[in-house]
Amino acid sequence: MVTLRELVRCYQAFESHSAEHIRRIGLTPPQFDIVATLGNTAGMSFKELGEKTLITKGTLTGVVDRLEARGVVRRVAAPNDRRSQIVQLTGEGQALFEQAFPEHMDHLRRAFEQLGPAELHAMEDALRRLRLAFTGVRSRAAASAHRRNAPTEVEA
Repeated sequence: MVTLRELVRCYQAFESHSAEHIRRIGLTPPQFDIVATLGNTAGMSFKELGEKTLITKGTLTGVVDRLEARGVVRRVAAPNDRRSQIVQLTGEGQALFEQAFPEHMDHLRRAFEQLGPAELHAMEDALRRLRLAFTGVRSRAAASAHRRNAPTEVEA
């Protein structure tokens, strides 16, 4: 399917363009994802951070360890569950976020500026419809599975 191939190639080009800049500012893409996700927050649990960044638990622990060693993040006990930890940006981490995030958005913006407003609007609309097609398929599949597994009136 040509559309799928082009979508994958677009994603790969975006990731490559983004990662090149992230490495220039001294971070890996997963490190940047964590710093960007934690920026302007009071911190997050590992579970929440993993869900928002889509970084797996094993990888997340290692990335947080390296950021902690650099003084960018710290772990603190969760206020209502001492067994759980919250990951927060340190002062140095917040300063890194405030410098790196806008710089990276500017880097990405330059690529998007090659397209006109009408092209961008059409692309946003097409991407939204594609996302909804996928989420709709997933929702319909879940509803169908639920109906297949639900007891009928005769069984109930």
